[in-house]
Amino acid sequence: MARYTGPKGKIVRKFGENIFGNPKFDKLLNKKSYPPGQHGTSRRKLSDYALQLREKQKVKYMYGLLEKQFRLFFKKAERMKGVTGENLLMLLESRLDNTVFRLGFAVSRSQARQMVLHRHIMVNDRPVNIPSYILKPGDVIQVREGSRRLAMFHDALKRVRAESIYPWLELDKAQLTGKFIEKPHREDIPVNVQENMIVELYSK
Repeated sequence: MARYTGPKGKIVRKFGENIFGNPKFDKLLNKKSYPPGQHGTSRRKLSDYALQLREKQKVKYMYGLLEKQFRLFFKKAERMKGVTGENLLMLLESRLDNTVFRLGFAVSRSQARQMVLHRHIMVNDRPVNIPSYILKPGDVIQVREGSRRLAMFHDALKRVRAESIYPWLELDKAQLTGKFIEKPHREDIPVNVQENMIVELYSK
């Protein structure tokens, strides 16, 4: 399965929420709150399996993962101590591309992924071009010196307010630097996902 490259607006409307985080989709949902398709498809009652699959698809689209990648993250979450579903979200939130997005360096996870792939981002003073790189508490994320004048970083950071920074992160807007303080807790992760359904799906 290839990475989804189709219209993200349709995916946003399918789930009825801005799962990608890009502000432009908020406007789309305000304008077209119904599902895609002719006059909007009716929202029929879904089976338990369909609901579980829908939650998995939502998370995959949200974090930009392929099925194989998602399974690897799920298996790693299963091996960890604690609640598997919460471990899964914690791991996904600890990815470098997601953290670049959460810090406000990018307006979407897909843009953050490109920033990482193009070596604009450093971790602990070393360039890292692996979007799925898992950060550890204490890691410092910064925009590479040669990329700091690029407008995309400054345009993205204009939307960020100090009080909106997530509790597991620190941000220095002036230095284009952030810090991964600790692993995020489930109650602090702002995603509308029923992760227990994903665990139930893989338990069958």
